Amino acid sequence: MGNFKYRFAEPNDAKTILSFINKLAEYEHMSDDVVATEELLKKWIFEEKKAEVIFALEGEKEVGIALFFHNFSTFLGRAGIYLEDLFVLEEYRGKGYGKGLLKQLAKIAKERECGRLEWSCLDWNKPSIDFYLSIGATPMDEWTTYRLTGKTLTDFAE
Repeated sequence: MGNFKYRFAEPNDAKTILSFINKLAEYEHMSDDVVATEELLKKWIFEEKKAEVIFALEGEKEVGIALFFHNFSTFLGRAGIYLEDLFVLEEYRGKGYGKGLLKQLAKIAKERECGRLEWSCLDWNKPSIDFYLSIGATPMDEWTTYRLTGKTLTDFAE
């Protein structure tokens, strides 16, 4: 891996973060699902501090992003880091930026005394799956993710 630079996002990066989210959604064939706005990102990431973002930089250009937050393991009795999104611009893939971002997250997890670093991956995303397996990540095949959103979440809450 090269001598890459990384930096934490700041509130004035909301537009750049949203751009990466839109590019990721396009890659995952989910563009219609994006309702995030710069204002929402500023509120939830920077004001409410519910997530964090680090960028991979080539020179001063943001070429990759990792958006993450803390979760908690009752079995370990400590926090962990959940990687919500990892994305590298297509023209910068294969240069080590994705691996570098994961290494940065692993370092943050260790510095914060977290018990684990985990994420999800779409089952059709073979390049990412192969990459994750190559770094020693373990698939959690026996777990299924469930989700409530939108009207279903509202209805259930009432």
